[in-house]
Amino acid sequence: MNRIVENVIVDPIISVILPFYNAENSLQRAINSIAKQTFKSFECILINNNSSDGSVSIANEWCNNDSRFILLNESKQGVMFASNAGFNASRGIFVARMDADDYSFPDRLALQYEFLVNNSEFGAVSGFVEYVGHNANTDGFARYVDWVNSVQLYSEILAKRFIESPIVNPTAMWRKTIADTYGMYESGDFPEDYEMWLRWLQKGVKIGKIKQKVLKWYDSNNRLTRTNHIYSDAAFFKIKTQYLKHELKRVNPFCPKVVVWGASQISRKHASFLVDNNLDIEYFIDVNKSKIKKNDVIYYEDIPLSGECFILVYIKHHKLRLKTQIFLESKGYVEGKSYLLLS
Repeated sequence: MNRIVENVIVDPIISVILPFYNAENSLQRAINSIAKQTFKSFECILINNNSSDGSVSIANEWCNNDSRFILLNESKQGVMFASNAGFNASRGIFVARMDADDYSFPDRLALQYEFLVNNSEFGAVSGFVEYVGHNANTDGFARYVDWVNSVQLYSEILAKRFIESPIVNPTAMWRKTIADTYGMYESGDFPEDYEMWLRWLQKGVKIGKIKQKVLKWYDSNNRLTRTNHIYSDAAFFKIKTQYLKHELKRVNPFCPKVVVWGASQISRKHASFLVDNNLDIEYFIDVNKSKIKKNDVIYYEDIPLSGECFILVYIKHHKLRLKTQIFLESKGYVEGKSYLLLS
């Protein structure tokens, strides 16, 4: 049970971190979805990150009427700084993230709390998302949601972490002790949430996923993942390759030598980060025979036997990537032991 002093929850079990910046059009919906959670022992820390619209008024009204809501101000601009300020002020045993433009389903906190209580070996948990597009040009995000909802088990999260982020940040809840031990979001020229998941997974933190929708993920033209350079493809590949280098030292007996599946200009551009990290690309593999004229490309049917090289697959298209994976498995290659999927 909670200790309550003058209608204030002294010992909340969950701390919800909700940063916002000029979010007057969606903040009410986001906060209301937390207020209506079936799990009641929470505090929701609202962090104003230099808003100049009506967001602060909305936040103040909630804080004045519901003691579970607390308003902080963070002057350093950026969701990373605002989220970390919220974490530093948190008092819960568990910490959950929430964005100002999304909506948490009523059972979200209860389901994730139950998962972490019943699975002590897991340090964090996320959940499925329902994607809400804003115009006709959202196919990329919709495909990502389909993919991220398909990555469910910890073993899948671990194996596929270098394709894209296997966790949608505002669906996540973790034990506060995990962040105390391995750190929260870090500042840099990279997506702060993806870097944190890669860091935690590298440290051995098990991350699970609730097989139910916990969040409505609202897209917009102003969403940071669309507008900020730290969420660009280049930023993702740069940071994932840094962590990939450490993984290859562990699983690749031929390290620093690797073979890259995909000889297109885009694949070569993404694979260039391997060279930046002192990894040696022996050659490229491609299904297009016209590219075999290049000295550094071999035809896919001529790949070495399993156990003679380590292949990194740079194929973004999901169906083609799956087709490539099936082919490699038919040749005796094993994901995580003789090949990895990278995009």
